[in-house]
Amino acid sequence: MTDQDLQQLIENISMDVFGKPFIYKARFNGRLRTTGGRYMLSDHSIEINPLVSQIHGMDELIGVIKHELCHYLLHIEGKGYRHRDADFKTLLKETCSPRFCNPLGKQNQKPSIYHLYQCTSCELQYKRKRRMDVRKYRCGKCKGTIMDMQSME
Repeated sequence: MTDQDLQQLIENISMDVFGKPFIYKARFNGRLRTTGGRYMLSDHSIEINPLVSQIHGMDELIGVIKHELCHYLLHIEGKGYRHRDADFKTLLKETCSPRFCNPLGKQNQKPSIYHLYQCTSCELQYKRKRRMDVRKYRCGKCKGTIMDMQSME
């Protein structure tokens, strides 16, 4: 789906569900990580995360679009457009729009890598996410030297 297809879909949903036109810009934004979409207050545009349709399908995409259109229409009319506002909550219920997007998973995150260290004297093991300089630090238990065992995932 291209940005033009998304623009047409949002315009159609706006007219069919809300009975009001969407006259601003709509586009995909691949930099969105944890959210399904967002409504920009400054220029009234809507940005949608392309992972929504790839992971959850067209129904979830339509739900996210309806949610963002609720923000848009209430903001244009000068009513409460934030998640906590009563106007927003009632419009979500009236249009059967979801309040939140389904989780997009951890596709964008790197796996956590752990570094394993061990004291040469008492054999106490340390498991850390961040590397440490073994020449600078000593064992907290016996003050022995620490050696790097290996990095493990």
